[in-house]
Order: sequence, then structure tokens, then C-alpha cells
Amino acid sequence: MRLSAGFTLIEVMITVAIIGILASIAVPSYQDYVTRSRLVEAQSKLSETRVQLEQYFMNNRSYEKFDCKRDATAAEGFNITCKDLSANTYTIIATGTSKASGFTFTLNDQGIKATTAAPTSKGWTTSDSCWVSKKSGC
Repeated sequence: MRLSAGFTLIEVMITVAIIGILASIAVPSYQDYVTRSRLVEAQSKLSETRVQLEQYFMNNRSYEKFDCKRDATAAEGFNITCKDLSANTYTIIATGTSKASGFTFTLNDQGIKATTAAPTSKGWTTSDSCWVSKKSGC
């Protein structure tokens, strides 16, 4: 009688197949989670800029000359700009860069949040009434 030590080729192939199946499920879920965590940064920056705009308005009674431009650093994923700055109105825009490219979020003086661009080819949607934080919407 012969004693065998080790694994057969079939056992190794089954193990590799199981690992492959688990990886095909886990990797896309992880990538989706990482993207969702990057979107929180945009929403935070928009809210922070809104507070700064309101403080500026309290001091100057106008939004017109507020310097809104904030470029993303290497670790960040969104540039912040403002458009339509007037005495009483503004729109803040967060535009995705690098791994967050394709996303654009806005916030205006009336508090209306919108997702004006998203990578629809990857299953994301846009919205006129909220900041999208997951593929299924708001």
C-alpha cells in the first residue's frame, strides 16, 4: 500500500476555482465601496464651502467676490469651483478628478443638491434633487 503525501491536481484546481469565484464577487463590491467613500469627500467639501460662503455674505452682504476655487491635492478626488456668484446667489460645483472622475455634484444658495454627472457606464445615475451616494440612487 502506498501512502500519499500532498494534494492532488484536482484538489488544487478546485481550491483555485473557489478562490476565483470568491474574488469575482468581492473585488467589484470592494471597488464600489471605495468609490462611495470618495463621494463623501465631495459632499463634505460642498458643505464646508457653503458655510464659508455664508460667512463671507454676513461680512460683505454679497457673494460676488468670494474666492471659491479649491484644487484637489494628490490624495483628494474633487476640485471645488463656484459659478453664478452674484449679490444673492451662488452655485458650488465639485468635479471629480483621478479615481473620482466622471462625478459632478452641485449645491446652490437655496440648498438644492444635485448630481449633474456620474459614470453611467458603470451603473451610476444622476439626480436633480440629491447627491447620489450609491449606484441605486440617493
